[in-house]
Amino acid sequence: MKSINVTMLIFSFITVFLMMVIGIAVAERSILGIIISIIAVIIVTGFGFVTKKKMREKSTL
Repeated sequence: MKSINVTMLIFSFITVFLMMVIGIAVAERSILGIIISIIAVIIVTGFGFVTKKKMREKSTL
């Protein structure tokens, strides 16, 4: 059985939370909240992919 990668799990939870914040911002009709949340989702997802790539490269060496 594979072990759980805690770092990727945390990135996933943060991304899902920020997506929920987008929904809340839409319900509140907050343009600033929507924009900030979308940018935050992109940044956190990007960091997640970069971290995953570094972990993959580290394990193949």
